[in-house]
Amino acid sequence: MQLIIWKWVLIASLIVYPMVGLTYVGPGLGVGALALILGILGSVLLALFTIFWYPLKRMLQRWKQKQTGEDADTK
Repeated sequence: MQLIIWKWVLIASLIVYPMVGLTYVGPGLGVGALALILGILGSVLLALFTIFWYPLKRMLQRWKQKQTGEDADTK
């Protein structure tokens, strides 16, 4: 039992222990990483927008037709 606890303590300490990164991240890599994150976030937001926009657009068109008194069958 104590061996299992010590294994978990070792794993947790390795995860929490700050590692020193002795590498150089230039401006090109930083901007590229930022563009990647913004691109993924933008594509997810655009996908959600399109999923919700078209049913909302259809609902607004039907509501507008009800307000003006037009019948959908006359078009």
